[in-house]
Amino acid sequence: MGIFSAIFGNSQTDLKDLVGNGALIVDVRSPQEFASGHIEGSLNIPLESINSQLSFLKSKGKPVITCCRSGTRSGIAQVSLKASGIEAYNGGSWGTLKQKIL
Repeated sequence: MGIFSAIFGNSQTDLKDLVGNGALIVDVRSPQEFASGHIEGSLNIPLESINSQLSFLKSKGKPVITCCRSGTRSGIAQVSLKASGIEAYNGGSWGTLKQKIL
């Protein structure tokens, strides 16, 4: 996997199928950004808190799709989640992800 696909997501992954099979959507923006609009049912775990929530996310036993405003923070979160053994995908911006999974 190249650096750009690691940060900005792999377009070959069927995110809609993952969500349909129970994947969690984790929005890593700030609570204020999240409040201004988000994907229904997504969890808001700001990037700076992601490492403190690893046990919680692991306990769910489901793949995680990360999203943010542009895809950069979600890419960083994805790398951290994968390093912890969680199946994780970078969904990019929340608006684009929302369009992909509808």
